[in-house]
Amino acid sequence: MPSTEEKLLAYLKRVTADLKQAQRRLREAEASDTEPIAIVGMACRYPGEVHSADDLWRLLAEGGDAISKFPDDRGWNTEELYDPDPDSPGRNYVREGGFLYDATEFDADFFGISPREALAMDPQQRIMLEVAWETFEHAGLKPESFAGSRTGVFAGISNVDYTWGHARVPEAVEGYFGTGNFASVLSGRLAYTFGLEGPALTVDTACSSSLVALHLAAHALRRGECEAALVGGVTVMSNPSGFVEFSRQRGLAPDGRCKAFAASADGFGPAEGAGMLLVERLADAVRSGHQVLAVVRGSAVNQDGASNGLAAPNGPSQERVIRQALQNARLSPEQVDAVEAHGTGTTLGDPIEAQALLATYGQGRPAEQPLWLGSVKSNIGHTSAAAGVAGIIKMVMALRHGVLPRSLHIDEPTPQVDWSTGAVSLLTEPIDWPDTDRPRRAGVSAFGISGTNAHIILEQAPTQETPNTHTPLPATPWLLSAKAPAALRAQARRLHTHITHNPHLDPTDIAHALATTRTTHEHRTAVVADDRAAFLHGLSALADEAVSPHAIEAGRAVPGKTVFVFPGQGSQWAGMGRELLDTSPVFAARITECETALAPHVDWSLTDVLRGNDNAPGLDRVDVVQPALFAVMISLAALWQHHGIQPDAVIGHSQGEIAAAHIAGALTLDDAARIVALRSQALLPLAGKGGMTSLATTHDQALDLIQPWGQDLSIASVNGPHSTVVSGTPQALDQLHTTCEQHGIRARRIPVDYASHSPQVETIHTQVLTAAHDINPQPTTIPLYSTVTTQPIDGTTLNAHYWYTNLRHTVRFEEAARQLLAEGHGHFIEATAHPVLALAVEEVIEAAGAEARVTGTLRRDHGGLLQLHTALATAWSQGVDVNWTSLLAGSGVMPVDLPTYPFQRRRYWLEPGAAPVSAAAGTVAVEEMESGEAATALARALAGATEAGRETILIELVQSRVAAVLGHEAPESVDTERAFKELGFDSLTAMQLRNRLNAATGLRLPTTLVFSHPSPKALAQYLAGVLRPDEDAAAARPPVLRDIDLLEDSLWAQSFDEATRELVARRLDALQRRLSGGASDGADAGVGGEVDAVALDTASDDELFQILDEQLGSA
Repeated sequence: MPSTEEKLLAYLKRVTADLKQAQRRLREAEASDTEPIAIVGMACRYPGEVHSADDLWRLLAEGGDAISKFPDDRGWNTEELYDPDPDSPGRNYVREGGFLYDATEFDADFFGISPREALAMDPQQRIMLEVAWETFEHAGLKPESFAGSRTGVFAGISNVDYTWGHARVPEAVEGYFGTGNFASVLSGRLAYTFGLEGPALTVDTACSSSLVALHLAAHALRRGECEAALVGGVTVMSNPSGFVEFSRQRGLAPDGRCKAFAASADGFGPAEGAGMLLVERLADAVRSGHQVLAVVRGSAVNQDGASNGLAAPNGPSQERVIRQALQNARLSPEQVDAVEAHGTGTTLGDPIEAQALLATYGQGRPAEQPLWLGSVKSNIGHTSAAAGVAGIIKMVMALRHGVLPRSLHIDEPTPQVDWSTGAVSLLTEPIDWPDTDRPRRAGVSAFGISGTNAHIILEQAPTQETPNTHTPLPATPWLLSAKAPAALRAQARRLHTHITHNPHLDPTDIAHALATTRTTHEHRTAVVADDRAAFLHGLSALADEAVSPHAIEAGRAVPGKTVFVFPGQGSQWAGMGRELLDTSPVFAARITECETALAPHVDWSLTDVLRGNDNAPGLDRVDVVQPALFAVMISLAALWQHHGIQPDAVIGHSQGEIAAAHIAGALTLDDAARIVALRSQALLPLAGKGGMTSLATTHDQALDLIQPWGQDLSIASVNGPHSTVVSGTPQALDQLHTTCEQHGIRARRIPVDYASHSPQVETIHTQVLTAAHDINPQPTTIPLYSTVTTQPIDGTTLNAHYWYTNLRHTVRFEEAARQLLAEGHGHFIEATAHPVLALAVEEVIEAAGAEARVTGTLRRDHGGLLQLHTALATAWSQGVDVNWTSLLAGSGVMPVDLPTYPFQRRRYWLEPGAAPVSAAAGTVAVEEMESGEAATALARALAGATEAGRETILIELVQSRVAAVLGHEAPESVDTERAFKELGFDSLTAMQLRNRLNAATGLRLPTTLVFSHPSPKALAQYLAGVLRPDEDAAAARPPVLRDIDLLEDSLWAQSFDEATRELVARRLDALQRRLSGGASDGADAGVGGEVDAVALDTASDDELFQILDEQLGSA
């Protein structure tokens, strides 16, 4: 049994261990409570055309005054509103303030919000959506990367007056008015739009809202409630009632300007603005490699309590909140260099704030190192809920630039403050930030009119590691994308301006930022160049819709799987692959592998052939050109795969099918090299005995054309609807050319002297079988669409007999390509030294009515990185996903700031007592009741139309109804290829569209209509299937009905004023009564849905769209 001493010793050891653990946990808890918070992104809108943090800094650095006249586009009667008498009821004595003159505008389409809903939304919600997007972009982070993350939203707002003046909800926006104007929805809408799943709080403490929001966000981050947060505030004065209210209190400066801490201070100047920060824990930001703009070291919030009045400031409370923030930051007052004051310019508030600063920061510091004091409100006015974040952004920029800008309108310091009681100096002139042996630091204050005070302490960002080396790429793609063509042009123009003003930026850095920090939208283009002048030329051309050799034609990305296409001969040229051997390690390594695989079967060097060395054989030999083309195609395919493009299928034409079989996994490289080498050698005995000619005609026409020559001419390949190749004897081909010339048929001799895919091949049957007799084909890992069978083929069947058939039989390329299109392949990438089959594939796509794109790789005499990167960028612009980091890896890129998205805004503003205006400043489309006559007219129009005409009629029908439901003024505003969800549809508008189409078509369409057919174009195609024309009825239509159709078309095309519309309606009504007696067929056909209608009827909006996404893959 242990002794008492031993027990005591064990007890002391255990207690000591527990104490150490408790101390460790206490240190961790204390560290967590004070963990620095990194600001990694900022965006803002403030008076003075400030649309970014850089704009705000420019305004401050130039000493700009952003106060100006009242806006004239909000329905304010500014003349009646003004009266210099502060006691005049219903009026105010101010003519100027700080305004966002574009507050009435919004890019609703970008956020998938319908015009009706946008019209109902408080402009503060709209602005914050755009500013949030810009904040992510400023941080160099793609907004979609935050979807599903524990990212919080802390949004300040204190002024919700968009609905004031409306006695009832305007009919056009019923159903959206609540969510559009509830203050709580501000944070909720941001979280919903970006898919953020952390805390979402709307904060209203009046003027201190955005600083309180930052304080709450910092606490949430430190407690682990979220991993990042959007923080900010917004103020828009939708009506002038605030001016009237503060005029009664005599709180406004008559000239609308805040003269903070000045002897001439005479009130504050109301203003509008919005600011947003993206914040995360400093350790997380550094670990993730995010650029840190500044650090929140500490913060505190308190209340005035029972002060001299509800709205009166409380000096002791302000002192306490400052000391609490310093304690939270673990700093002493003298370790802070400057304070961005609340500083509104009121005769009551400024002296109290100054005394609190003198009593805290002004003590214990040398007179030669005073606390520097300023206020951004002197430049932009008092932006209420956005004021605190304006101060944060100002001081972050000041920390980064090392300059403290001056405050305006200080004739002399206010005499109501005893400035001698502490070391505090006003920033009457800009100064360089004082040099110290520590990081720069600044405090920011905001005091709410309701008594809530907040103080934040900022610190200069720590030094971050930057790449030691910088290796620019010789040819770089700059990628641009947008949600609309106009935005794409604007993006090019913005970037052109930015590069012009920042000539020091490196093209590789810009390429990296564009590729990795910007969302990829459906409208895309790129500039690929190797010098600054070429980049600027390409951007200028894109902005002006001009042509440039450096710019890829702008277009819309299309969906679909990717196909690698490998042609036979024809893509070769002297020097192909030479540049890539020297500049692309991936290409060079693959060529080396091919050379090794070919070596046992050839007596020449592949590298010598490609480099064009003197001792190398020429590409005019079939036994050289075919293996060389095979190697180049295999190596180019490897480059595409290296950059993230993995084919969903492959297709090969004639000997190109050998390369396709290898990429598909059916043939090893050794087996493929053996076949291509020995197959080409087997063709040597045929040299000089034949040839091939390409005809611009159909297969059937070509068959009829060559019939007179019998076995001397054969159909070698059918490449497209009007692209057929004939092979045969030289004499027969010469005669065929003469015949074609007589019949006006374009014929082109292919530069070969043998006749593949003709009876001549039968003479080398044994040689071809011998060449491939011992290969070991395997199952494919990628579908291989055979141009022998036109279907996906089992790789194990690619034996010697197959390769003989491949050489002897007609190449059925068109049929195989059609099959690929029918199975959803939308991207055809020709991996060759020069495009050979691109035109044929384009013809097949056009004939099939498919939506697909074709991309080449290299081009004749353009075989370097510039052309390769152009091909990659072209494929990306067409909708192919490219791994750009593989291209830019190892280039040592530096982070750069780039222009943010160029929103394409339209006006949305509800004016009290007036009809609501739509996006184009006209009236929102009023609900129109369709009649039975509409269905009858539609049936007549469809019955007499061609197939293309029917498609056009139905697309226009759906487009016009979608426009009416969503509130677009013009049907052309509706992009028929965009998903309904992206257009702004919800369950309410989906039902409205279904009802309108019921009336327009006479059908009883399913409730699942919008969710089963996810775009207007898809819906029109569906209607085309259920609205079958009655051919007999169409044939029996009397001519007079065609005249009525013309009249109807004319009426639809006109735009009438109300008086004319009534006159036309009366005339038509009288005509109808005179001719009455006809009956509407009013078909009541039931059209079944594809999804359970009962389930959808009870589903929420999100559930309905989830069903749409799951069933049809729509986003």
